[in-house]
Amino acid sequence: MAEQTHDYDVLVIGAGPGGYVAAIRAAQLGLKVACAESREALGGTCLNVGCIPSKALLHGSEMYAEAHKGVLAQFGVRFENVSLDLSAMMEEKAATVKGLTGGIEMLFRKNKVTWLKGHAAFQDAHTVTIGEQTVTAKDVVIATGSSVTPLPGVEVDNEAGVVVDSTGALMLSRVPQRLVVIGGGVIGLELGSVWQRLDAEVIVVEFLDQLLPGMDGEVRKEAAKLFKKQGLDLRLSTKVTGVSVADGRATLTLEPSAGGESEPLEADCVLVAIGRRPNTQGLNLEAIGLEPNKHGQIETDREFRTSVDSVWAIGDVIPGPMLAHKAEDEGIAVAENIAGETGIVNHAVIPSVVYTMPEIAGVGLTEEAARKDGREIKVGKFPMLANSRAKTNRETTGFVKVIADAQTDRVLGVWMINSLAGTMIAQAAQAMEFGATSEDIAYTCHAHPTQSEALKEAAMAVQGKPIHI
Repeated sequence: MAEQTHDYDVLVIGAGPGGYVAAIRAAQLGLKVACAESREALGGTCLNVGCIPSKALLHGSEMYAEAHKGVLAQFGVRFENVSLDLSAMMEEKAATVKGLTGGIEMLFRKNKVTWLKGHAAFQDAHTVTIGEQTVTAKDVVIATGSSVTPLPGVEVDNEAGVVVDSTGALMLSRVPQRLVVIGGGVIGLELGSVWQRLDAEVIVVEFLDQLLPGMDGEVRKEAAKLFKKQGLDLRLSTKVTGVSVADGRATLTLEPSAGGESEPLEADCVLVAIGRRPNTQGLNLEAIGLEPNKHGQIETDREFRTSVDSVWAIGDVIPGPMLAHKAEDEGIAVAENIAGETGIVNHAVIPSVVYTMPEIAGVGLTEEAARKDGREIKVGKFPMLANSRAKTNRETTGFVKVIADAQTDRVLGVWMINSLAGTMIAQAAQAMEFGATSEDIAYTCHAHPTQSEALKEAAMAVQGKPIHI
């Protein structure tokens, strides 16, 4: 019997960080590849309305704040009559997005990946309808990402600009006088800090008693102190029970999370940022007998195979942290597995970063998780106040923390708050990937003066021998 032929060796559904990387890697491995994407531009949420545009606004707002609030004056850089041109900042954001999404189109052409434009739905495990066309593929990768989790009873209207989600918060046409952020996680704090730096009054309402769920406890407490100092009004252990809109303004109803008397809170803009949920709707998974779990995620094995033969899944649509870099690594791995190679992702060593100022980053176990596991640990900390480059740059807030196994000295986790944390955490992740001990980091020569020396000193502090404190 002749082997069945298909239109493509691999069809990837979704062109976000996981999907487009999977498509390119599969093509590099000699496979005939197509990628289905319904957006007008490639790159998914991350490049279009997530990671990239938010970082453009974070950077722009930081520069404005440094000039407007006199931070640069202490370095002899003086300005008069500093003003904000919000439309220019938004145009710069749009140019960044256009350049990067266009770059993916170029990479698709270079690697001979076919972009099939339209929404994809399964007919069977090898047959997928995309818009008005139907194609077949030997293997199909679901990389449909995630979307904003709605708050029950609260209607988001990004065009009106009063109650918005993260997409709407990236395209406001004016600086809100008062912005209420519902959710004290990464997205809410990043976008809240953008508009606070641009002179909005920002109130963050968080159901839990601390910000940044899942991060190290000391980091969470330090972050709250820093955000309060910067001017964010934090309403912790508080829930939103309703939002009404009238005459271009919103009125929220707040209650203590544990229950109690309600109180109203008015705002001219509300950002709903309570999390994200997997995009599985509309894929017609029923046609292939694939059922999401109770969290709406698609379960896979370590090689990213689903329970349906020839169907794979990666990124935000499967269990694990919803991070672009996780999806990218999984995209490479799934392509290599489909091609008969060995693709592996070490999910124990995936860094997380909050791109506020200062940045917040971590990788591996928190101190709480390590102790909960029953591990005997040693912890080393080093304050940025004692780092020479941080002092020179007047960026002395925060610290670096190294958590190591007390018996083997193997590094279990690294957590930090400082202006370069998002970059510095890469060294920690790489060290952990190679099974490094705290002594390995401590005895690695770090250039002076750099903020990365704080990681070296924190590693030295695990053994009780830091030099500069």
